[in-house]
Parts: sequence; structure tokens; C-alpha cells
Amino acid sequence: MLNSPNIMGLVPFAAVIAIFYFLVIRPQNKQQKEHEQMLKDLKTGDKILTTGGLYGTITGFRSGEDLEVQFSQTVKLTLARSAVQSLVSAGEPAKSKTAA
Repeated sequence: MLNSPNIMGLVPFAAVIAIFYFLVIRPQNKQQKEHEQMLKDLKTGDKILTTGGLYGTITGFRSGEDLEVQFSQTVKLTLARSAVQSLVSAGEPAKSKTAA
């Protein structure tokens, strides 16, 4: 039969793992899924913030994962979809979900 003190020694370890899962891993996975869904839902006319800190407007789509983004009247660039950090509401600065 199993020795009871040995099993009781594992309880704090299991509690730490459970706390770590619910406070770190689960919220991070949820945030990652939300970001992936936002990238899938991008459309022409959306105002975006890139991971490089540039604000622009999507003007079109290229092959698969590429976006055509206008940053000013004369500057249009092709970006990877993964370079989009967040959507920006008209007239509002972007709110970053990451702590600095």
C-alpha cells in the first residue's frame, strides 16, 4: 500500500502546477487564439497597428498571408499578415494588451 506521507508531499507541488496553469498558461492561450482570429478577420479598410509601431490602412490583399497597407498618401507597403499587432478604431490610439 502507498505510504500516506509520500502522497501528501506531492499535494503542494500539484497545487503550484494548477495555479500556474490557471494564472499563466490558460490566459496566454486565450489571448493567442483571439489574436489569430483577428488576423483571419482582417478586411480592406481596416486601420491597423504593426508590430513595428506603424499605423496604416489595409488597401488590399496579396497572395495568402500578405497585406497591402497604406501608411500615407504616397507610401504603400506589402506586409506579412503576422506583422499586424492590433486593429485600431477610427480616431482612437491602439491599446496594447502586453505589459511593458
